[in-house]
Amino acid sequence: MTLASLCIGLFAMLIGLAVCFNGYRWFLIFLPIFGFFIGFFVGAGAMQSLFGAGFLVSVSSWVIGFVLGAIFAVLSYLFYFIAVALIGGGLGYALVVGVLQAIGLDMGLIVWLLGVVGGVIAAIATIVLNIQKWVIVAFTSVAGATVIIGSFFLAFGKLAPEDFSRNAVRMIIDDSFLWLVFWLLLLVLGFLAQIATTRNFVLEAPENRI
Repeated sequence: MTLASLCIGLFAMLIGLAVCFNGYRWFLIFLPIFGFFIGFFVGAGAMQSLFGAGFLVSVSSWVIGFVLGAIFAVLSYLFYFIAVALIGGGLGYALVVGVLQAIGLDMGLIVWLLGVVGGVIAAIATIVLNIQKWVIVAFTSVAGATVIIGSFFLAFGKLAPEDFSRNAVRMIIDDSFLWLVFWLLLLVLGFLAQIATTRNFVLEAPENRI
């Protein structure tokens, strides 16, 4: 454990708590950040699946990730409904890829393509079925719980910073079933807390955005 990793981990943990338990209310503030990370991981995942390299082990995967992340961040800021669709799509992509990897499939072209298909379906369903609030609450609960666990291990030297960007939570969960239980508990508590505290609060698109 170093002072730098402790400070970064504790700061990230505070952000994770805010996102997990109050992400819906602060959604507009976090929008460009969410958009960037969705684009970054989809882009880096595409490079991994197309060329068979490890996740973020090549310069090209970082470049594609950053470029796609920047595009998604700008779109998220300028177009509210595109942002909401991206959030739904990101949740669908993560769910499909996570399930396929959980049953033993390695990240490859087929897994990535199925994840993209799942993301597109989830994005369309989010808008058409008008379930934006539920999708935002679910996404922020998952993202917040993930950041909390990853930052805890980063702060106390269980993970290096580079591991934190390579699906740290999956490595932690693989190490101990108890961490899976803790992650699910955080996720559920965050979801229920957000629903309870935003019962009469409806997020609306800013006037200067579509």
